[in-house]
This record gives sequence, C-alpha cells and structure tokens, in this order.
Amino acid sequence: MANQNDGRPDPDALLANAQRSERGHLKIFLGAAPGVGKTWEMLTAAHAKRQKGVDVVAGLIETHGRAGTIEVIGELEQLPRLNVPYRGQTLAEFDLDAALLRRPALLLVDELAHTNAPGLRHAKRWQDVLDVLDAGIDVWTTVNVQHLESLNDQITRITGVRVGETVPDTVLDIADEIELIDLPPAELRARLQEGFVYRPDVAARALEGFFREGNLGALREIALRRAAQRIDKDVTRYMRSSAIPGPWPVAEKVLALIGPDDAASNVVRHAARLAEALRAPLTSFYIERTDDNSKVQAALDLTVQLGGNVVTQSAPDMVRAVMDYAAAQNITHIVVGRAARGRWPRRRFSEALTRQALAYTLHFVPVPAAAPQRPDPLPQGNWTTYLWAAALLAAITFSGSALKDILPQEAMGLIFTGLIAAMASREGRGPGLFTAIVGFFLWNFFFLPPLYTFSVADPRDVVALAVFLLVGIVTGTLAGRVRKEAATASARVEALRRISLFGQRLSRAVTLSDILNTAIEETTAITGAGIVLLAHNGALTPEASRPAGTELDETAEAAAEWCLTHDMETGTGTATLPSVPWRFFPLRGHGTVVGVLGARADTPPPAPTVQTLVTLADQTALALERARLALQTARTEAHQDSQKLRNALLSSLSHDLRTPLTAIRGAAETLAASGEVLSEATRADLLAAIIQDAARMGKFLANIIDMARVEAGALDIKHERLSLEAIAEAAIARVPGALYTALNVARDATHVRADPTLLEQVLVNLLDNAVKYAPPGSRISISTQREGSNVRLSVADEGVGIVPTELQAVFDSFFRASRGDRVAPGTGLGLAIAKAFTEAMDGRISAQSPRLDLPADGLPGTVITLELPAA
Repeated sequence: MANQNDGRPDPDALLANAQRSERGHLKIFLGAAPGVGKTWEMLTAAHAKRQKGVDVVAGLIETHGRAGTIEVIGELEQLPRLNVPYRGQTLAEFDLDAALLRRPALLLVDELAHTNAPGLRHAKRWQDVLDVLDAGIDVWTTVNVQHLESLNDQITRITGVRVGETVPDTVLDIADEIELIDLPPAELRARLQEGFVYRPDVAARALEGFFREGNLGALREIALRRAAQRIDKDVTRYMRSSAIPGPWPVAEKVLALIGPDDAASNVVRHAARLAEALRAPLTSFYIERTDDNSKVQAALDLTVQLGGNVVTQSAPDMVRAVMDYAAAQNITHIVVGRAARGRWPRRRFSEALTRQALAYTLHFVPVPAAAPQRPDPLPQGNWTTYLWAAALLAAITFSGSALKDILPQEAMGLIFTGLIAAMASREGRGPGLFTAIVGFFLWNFFFLPPLYTFSVADPRDVVALAVFLLVGIVTGTLAGRVRKEAATASARVEALRRISLFGQRLSRAVTLSDILNTAIEETTAITGAGIVLLAHNGALTPEASRPAGTELDETAEAAAEWCLTHDMETGTGTATLPSVPWRFFPLRGHGTVVGVLGARADTPPPAPTVQTLVTLADQTALALERARLALQTARTEAHQDSQKLRNALLSSLSHDLRTPLTAIRGAAETLAASGEVLSEATRADLLAAIIQDAARMGKFLANIIDMARVEAGALDIKHERLSLEAIAEAAIARVPGALYTALNVARDATHVRADPTLLEQVLVNLLDNAVKYAPPGSRISISTQREGSNVRLSVADEGVGIVPTELQAVFDSFFRASRGDRVAPGTGLGLAIAKAFTEAMDGRISAQSPRLDLPADGLPGTVITLELPAA
C-alpha cells in the first residue's frame, strides 16, 4: 500500500475503481426487515429513471399479491418468467438468458437471496445478478439485512428464527451503492396489522413472532450499523484513490499497539473496552522484533478472542509505520502502554508518538501493578558470547602492546572499532555495547599517554576517547539493530518459503489422505510433532499424526474439543488450557470448523511460528474443502449420469418395446379370434412374427441387462487363449442376416487373450449393427491382422456409414446415427456395450467411415475395429 503522505493515490484503490468501471453498476436496496417497502422504493426510483430516458426493464418483481406493489409496477417492461417444472408443480423463476439477450440499461431483480429451482444455471439468484453485472448491465436489487451470511447466527439468537436463504457479504461489498430502507418498529407493525405486508391470518402470527417490537428494534440497529460500515469503506476508498492523507474522523476506529512487554494483554483489554463503548472495530498492530515472546502471541490471540483483527508488519521505524497505517485505515483512537520507569526505548517511542500523532486520540494504559519497575536487561546472548568478546579484547590488547612501536595509537582505536562492529553484527546489541565500553577503557589504559592510567594528558586524546566511545556505542547499537532486522526478515522469508512450498504440495494433493499427510509433515517439520483431528458428527477423530501413533491425553483432548466447539486456538501460549503441551488451530471450512490441527509445543511458540501454523491450518482447511467439493461434485455427476441412464432406459423400454409388444399382441389376438378360419400360411406368418418380435424383445432386454452390469461394475473378466475363427463363427450363427459374412483370419493373427463370453457378445453386437445399417444382401466381412503384440479384428459393412461429426459418439449409450433412409430398431446400447466389454478385456475399439476400399459413387460403409492382446 502506498504511503498517502507522499501525495500519490493508492494503486490498489485505483485498480479497484478500474475493475468496478468494467462491469455493470450494482445498487442494493437494503431493508431493515420484511415489509419496510424496499421493493416499492426501488420501483418508484426506477420510474424516475425511465422518465429520464433510461431503458429500464423489470427482470423479476415479487409482488406477493400486494396491490400496492402491482400498481407501482405500472408501465415498466417486465421480462417473462421462466417456468421450471419441479415435483409436480411449476415454479416461475428469473430468466437469466432472456435478460442477457434483452440487455437493458437498467435491470430490476427483486429478492437477491432467493434460491433458484433445481436445474437452472445457478443455485442462487445473486449468482445470476453477478452474470448480469459481468455483461455490463446495471442492476438494482433488494435484500433484507437478516439474509446476510455473516449475520445469520446473530439474527437467529435475536429472533429465534434461522434464515435459510443467505447472501455472502462479498456481494454487498461489491455494490456500488446501498440505500437503506427503514421504518420505525411501531409503524411497521401497524402496516402488518393493516394487511399491507401479509394476509391477516399470517400477520397475526408474525406479530407474535418475528415482528415483535424488540426484534424489529434490534434488526433496525444492525441494519444501520451495516450501512454505516459500508459508508466508512466508501470513504476510505475515496481517500486512498484521491491521495488524501487523513484521518477523517467519520467513524470511530480503535488501534491497539502491541509490544513484547507485560502491558501487551492489558493494552488489548483496554482497547477492547474502548471499542465496545464506542461500538467501533478493534485492530491490534504489532511490529515484528527478534525479541518476540509469549506475551506478544498471548496479546494477539486475545485480540482474536475479543473479536478484533490482527495486523503485523516489519519496519525499521515503528512510529512511522504506526502513522502510515493509522492514516490509511482512518483510525481515530490509538491505545498504547505507558512506559515503565527506566524503560528508555518505550519512553522514547511514547514521546515520539505523542509528538507526531496530533490527529489522533491517544490512550496510555497504566503499567500493570505486578510488573517489575526495572530497566530492560542489557545482555542479548549468553555468557559464552561475553567471554569470547573479552578474550578477543585481551588478544588485541596484547598484540597491540607488543606492536606499539610499529602501530600508532590511533590505529588501535580503529581496530577496537572494527571489533565492536563485528561483535554487534554477529552477536547482537548487548555484546556490541560490552565490547565498546571495555574497549574504551583498554585503549585509554594501555595505549594513550600517560600509559597504564585512566588519565589523559593530551586534550586531543580526550576528544578521540569521546568520539571512540560515541562511535562504539552507535556502531554497536546500529549493527545490533541491523542484525535483528536481518534475522526478522530471514524468518519472514523462511516462513513465506514454507507456506509457498506447502501450498504447492497441497495443490498437487488429490485425496484426503494426501492432504492430511502433507499437513502433518509440514507441521512436524516446524514443531517436531503434529496431529490432525477431523470432525465427524460433532466428535473429533484422529486422522493423521507424526510420529505415527501419537495420542493425546485427556487434557489435550479437552483443548482440541474446545478449539472445535468455540472456533479458537487453545493450548500453550493461549488463554485456554495454557498448560497443555500442544497448540491447537481450528480448520475453518465454509461457515464451519471441519477439524483441528495440533502442533506439539512444550513451551509457547514465538509469534512467527504461530503465524506460519495459522496459515498452514487455513490452507489445509481450504484443501479439505476443495477435496470435499470435488467428491461432492463427482457424486453429483455420478448421480446425474445414473439418472440419465435410468431415464434413457425407461424411455427405451417405453419406445422400443412398445412396437414388438403391440405386434405380438395383435398377432396373438388374431390367432385367438380367427385362427380357425385363417389359412395355414397366414397362421405360420403370424407365428413367425410373434417369434421374431419376441426375439427382438429378448435382445433389447439382454442389452439393457448387459449395460446395467457394466454400470454396476459387476463384470467377471477371464483372460483365456481364444481362437478368433471359432468365436467369429459362433457370433455369425447368432445374428440373423449375417450367415453370408466373409471371414478372413490371418495366419499370424488367429488367437487372442480375452473373455470368451464377452468377446462373442461384442462380435454379435457389431454384426447386428452392420446388418441394421447395411442394405439387404450387402457384404459383411470379418478380418484380422497382427499389429505388434496386439491383434486387430475388423468388422466392415457396405451400409449408410457414419458422418464424421458422429464418429466419436457412436459408442455412447443410446446414441443412434442420424444418417440413413430408415430407422433401425434398437435401444442404442449395442456399440456402447461393445466398447465397455472391449475395454474390460484390456482392448480398444474404434470406428472409421467411409471405407477407403469401396467405390466413391456407392454407400460409404463403416469399419469397426477391435484391438486385443495377442495370445
């Protein structure tokens, strides 16, 4: 985000404005409750637009039989509704395709939260509206505040009614304009009693339920606050795009500044009380440092528990970072801990903040009573580091004393300065300052005259000593700060690298097991041990763990259950069961917690580690949600395919079996009624017709049974060495009209490995297909040839052929070629069964049309080829 103080607009805000200009304009009439008149207000405003020459079309208006709403529609053009049959009734829905085809300048779509009838393009009406906006059409729509997804639980607690149809808050966020439609509770209840909202019998029940005066007052307050939040976002966006530095005190916002000290949690509590009193949002702001501790993470966790947001940054100038963020977010109140006696860095920060934060209300939180009033400890490192520093100082002093006739005294000052910078950059501020102070005394005592005393004879040496001490302290402090910032940046880069790699691994994970194992491996790499527990019917079940067999004790299980139930982190370093040597993170799915990620932590983990684990848990939850949706989609598609197959089977039975049944019934009734007076030849013809139609019915039913076996996966495949000549002759004998089929079996392609029953049925289906679509008396041929380790078996006919666009579809269930001068009887399953059986035997099947060996002036013909493993 650009610094607004430099006079340049925020690029993100400009990009957002550009994106908004590319789509249609969305205006939402937000109602505080049903019956406040949002549809009437939308229609009234639409008439005003129409009088100005705007092309206004009512895409869908829900009148609910209200005479006033019907009357106010007036002369507005209305799109015809789309009638959708559903469970024996017809539902009138919004016609999205008709709206896109009509392309008005302004489209009115009522009841944004409505759920569409099954079978339409989108499940929700707000998704239809997004398509209309993407097409560049302006939309006006209506929605009540109780339909917002984020408020669903809150509305349920207030009214006792769970709203089933909701709209994501993101839809409200993308709206270009929101108009709040509101009525006082007494006036709305009066409208209800007068019958302007519901029928009298329904209104009487509503007045005692949802429309109680207390409920309406609460809904009204929620709607006003939601509209105010949106206005505040609009103001902030305008300030950013216009490079206005701010802040503009249009709405109260509280910012809590967190530091690694005892006052961190106290600052959050005070800020939360202030935000509650002001009814303002709370944000905790923290500048990352290398001396992070459990107090920082506890304060950040407490912020989340109290309903606030957490923002962390890495910046060398803490005051400048706070000012930039406060100006960008339009903060009005800043809460910071008061500096304890002796804490020079905290006092310096407080004083700088007081000087620069003139546009903000500052709140200084008192130091906790139990906090020790003592300065920060100087050492940063351990005693070994200081011993090494002392040893190096002694070595340099000894070497300098031995070479004092060669090296001038000024050179020794530079050598000491170099050692100070090296110690501070490598070991930190504490060892650097220790080296600077000790080096100051060693240089004075051993190298500045008079030697071996702490007095200085030459005034120039006094200046040199003062400069040396100042340079040493400044160098040590700056080098230590650079080291801390480098360590912080390195930790951040490592965390980002881990998160990036983890995201890549999750994107490649397909199954639930892959996702869980990936999450556990990454958690274990960070903390040494991890476990994932997923929720099943409200109870947690361990799904994956590292090391294998890791189990939770009773207390840890209680912490995990609390994490699942209350959607908050628990365990060490938190305010909930902090004695548990685990840190549990909720896996947040779509609107619910799907499980818990646990990381072993005997001591509270530092803030960067916790943030990495939080991101890891969020990505894991998204991957689990993606896998769940993929599984749900696969099940839905399988159900739809099964439904299509069932419908096609029923259609086939009703259509293809009706003809032979009718013929059989007619012939049987004729024989029963007039058999004695009919000639012998006529009776024989009738009996032959009955036999032929019964055979056709048997073939239809056999195909349907075979396809059902394929769909159910109930095929028992045998791989035997089969003679193609014997199998082909058996198939030819089973197909009427195929007795004159030519059979040509190559010497090197006589046997295959396949299932005898399935292969014979495949050839029967192919021959039957050739007989159906070839002229009577035409030639059908079966030939084989060797192709590497496979045998190609081809069935060729001289029939009507297949158009090129249908070659890929001839093996689909219930497909029939559209070419030809007659309709061939059948279910359209023969070739589909042949393909399924062939693939079950590890073979392949393909079709070619026209045949290249037939004359160009005749019928094109078709060749269907099987490719099976040679024996």
